[in-house]
Amino acid sequence: MLLASLAPARRRVVLGALALLVALLLLVGGLVLRAALDDVEPVPQDARGPVLLVSGYGGDVASLAPLAEAIEEDGRDVEVVPAVGDGTGDLDAQAEALGERVDEVLAGGAPSVDVVGYSAGGVVARAWVADHGGAEQARRVVTLGSPHHGTGTAQLALDAAGTCPEACVQLAPDSDFLRALNAGDETPAGPAYTSIWTDADRTVTPPDSARLEGAVNLTVQELCAPARPGHGDLPGDPVAQTLVVGALQSPDPSQPEFASAC
Repeated sequence: MLLASLAPARRRVVLGALALLVALLLLVGGLVLRAALDDVEPVPQDARGPVLLVSGYGGDVASLAPLAEAIEEDGRDVEVVPAVGDGTGDLDAQAEALGERVDEVLAGGAPSVDVVGYSAGGVVARAWVADHGGAEQARRVVTLGSPHHGTGTAQLALDAAGTCPEACVQLAPDSDFLRALNAGDETPAGPAYTSIWTDADRTVTPPDSARLEGAVNLTVQELCAPARPGHGDLPGDPVAQTLVVGALQSPDPSQPEFASAC
């Protein structure tokens, strides 16, 4: 091979240049996609359809049962989307699978969907909107404890072992995947976005990695200052549930109203 014939120093220069080129292509691709999404026709906010819940890293759908119950008690139809494999694979493939399920739901007569993504599921929901047709299908996207800008936990796992499952690699800060997803516009035209998290998160580090430019950003502590739910507590935490339900039901997504849950 040509690279093998080069001197080691020269080979490192060539490989570095290739890596930079790939990163630039990913960045430019993300910018082009978001420019195209500026032309989407958003779902009317009064066209409420079912709520789809997307699980986090590892695909534990059972942990979402308390959140699903809270949303159902508010009068909404809820479905927990099955995880792809063990939930640690390519986040883009998970976003594509979410899109396939949404297509089935809409083909059944629903006017739209609301998507709630827990943890990595929120990143999957954003990738679906950005790259798999969700911009004109989702009325609202709510993320809960989602590492939109990566988590130090993934980086630690990657550094310790030298490798980790693909979703873990993608959730490391400044990964190629997140750099492309966040390029240009973190909340591209289409749905209304809300991001909810807890300041006591020790899995998504720092916790405000969940902050999304252009979204309604809320912490559990803003509604109940003494509350200290950890990352894994969020789907079952009554304050977090109140915030999610409020983000879905509020007539004006930019001005949500929440009953006290403290």
